[in-house]
Amino acid sequence: MTTRFTADHEWLTIDGDVATVGITDYAQNQLGDVVFVELPKIGRQLKKAEAAAVVESVKAASDVYAPLSGEVVETNAALTDDPSLVNSDPAGRAWFFKMKIADRSELDGLMDEAAYKAHTE
Repeated sequence: MTTRFTADHEWLTIDGDVATVGITDYAQNQLGDVVFVELPKIGRQLKKAEAAAVVESVKAASDVYAPLSGEVVETNAALTDDPSLVNSDPAGRAWFFKMKIADRSELDGLMDEAAYKAHTE
């Protein structure tokens, strides 16, 4: 499984043709206490960099962008029941959605962990 990052602070893990998407620890720290999450509908077709979900905290509301083009195949209902998972386990149980990758060449524009770390410093 490969993990990649966007400049907008989403992470994604790649397993075959499916990407699991969430927001990074850096992003959740910037947001503060998350109080609401709106997830995309299953079956929605997303284009790379399109707003896919919304995360609201006590400080602000932010869009979560699709890191790749593809179709939403699963969403994390646990997040709507307990949005604070984004703060407590951003890179684990707090994934937002899974998408079937439409164009694997779009992976080339994403950062690895070292590049993302440099991006946030």
